[in-house]
Amino acid sequence: MKHFRKQGFPFPHRLHTGLQKGELAWGDLTHSRTLDLLHNPRYASAFFYGRTRVKKHVDGSYSRLKLPRDQWYSLIPDAHEGYITWEEYEDNQRRLLESSQAYGQDRCKSPPREGPALLQGIALCGVCGKRMAVCYRLIGGRIVPNYRCQSDAIEHGNPICQYIRGDKIDEAIGDLLLETITPMALDVALAVQQELTASLEEADRLRAQQVERVRYEADLARQRYMQVDPNNRLVADVLEAEWSGKLRALREAQEACKHRRSEDRIQVNEDIRSRVRALTADFPRLWNNPNTSYRDRKRIVRLLLEDVTLIKGEGVSIHVRFKGGTVTTLTLPIPQCGWRRHRTPPELVKQIDDLLDHHPDGQIARILNERGLRSGRDKLFHRKIVFSIRKKYGLKSHYDRLREAGKLTVDEMATKLGVCGATVKALLLLTSV
Repeated sequence: MKHFRKQGFPFPHRLHTGLQKGELAWGDLTHSRTLDLLHNPRYASAFFYGRTRVKKHVDGSYSRLKLPRDQWYSLIPDAHEGYITWEEYEDNQRRLLESSQAYGQDRCKSPPREGPALLQGIALCGVCGKRMAVCYRLIGGRIVPNYRCQSDAIEHGNPICQYIRGDKIDEAIGDLLLETITPMALDVALAVQQELTASLEEADRLRAQQVERVRYEADLARQRYMQVDPNNRLVADVLEAEWSGKLRALREAQEACKHRRSEDRIQVNEDIRSRVRALTADFPRLWNNPNTSYRDRKRIVRLLLEDVTLIKGEGVSIHVRFKGGTVTTLTLPIPQCGWRRHRTPPELVKQIDDLLDHHPDGQIARILNERGLRSGRDKLFHRKIVFSIRKKYGLKSHYDRLREAGKLTVDEMATKLGVCGATVKALLLLTSV
């Protein structure tokens, strides 16, 4: 797809809507269209049928499922002329399978997973409005989440819209929930009970459909029994036994439906309500408990928040939309990269520059440690650290400064005085006493 866009190659597609429906149009090749072509055996000279199945749901809706190759109705390789050979197609499928195992599938508001990213599935890009994906990095021995808007980059080959480090964002969201959970406690309880009630109503509807299905089968059995010739006793006895079995199944289904409905109502009225009250009354302890999993924290967040929009500029703007429509905006500084976090402070560089006038690197390291100072990586100073700082910031060494001040070494002074070096050292000791 990126190669087509770079070369400016158009790609054909059929229009499915509008006044020009059915006509051939030319446009940019997209990522989804590329995958569809690579997975389609028709381009590899094969005839196939039954690659998908249409499944009808109880609410009347339909969904289309793609089946593995061994479940297709028909697959005939080399049935016609193809763009590529069947061997090339098989090699492409193998490479695509390996890639999918390595990188996985991009999700849209996927269910809470095990990773620490608190906003997984509900983070929106404030630039393009699309849902942001989550990736992880290992920094300092811990897993750090990052939110990135990459759907347009994947589909059309454009640059990544936004890439934001997420650990500080997750901490800010957690603090916000701890601050606002008290006035929202009643709303949380009502939302939980409403969700449970909706689930119970759906379960009741499905159980009622099961009872109606059994009743319909019992009615069919009764009709077959009533229409049989009374003189044919063998057939009549068989149909009568079948009718009795259907009536027994109907009675059992009705009793099970009634029993399950009563159990669900008792659970909501007593157990669930007490747990909800305990949750809303002691939310900070639950949130900060190390035994609370990442998945449970994400479920709590999704119960309270609708979505979170992130915009990266001079800082990171976080627009939090609660359930019900309330919006809160937070602003965080952009997390510094590693070299900025570990950079030696300017005031410390100034102290080293001043000490170099009178001390070498080793003595400066000892003086800084005595003052309680630490390096940019929070380590004790030693001669090599002072040397690297001096080289990085272009500071002159203690030796060079002494030379610029006109100082001489012991050997140079001995040569100038016409004595040996030991005499010079003895004179230095006498003058220092």
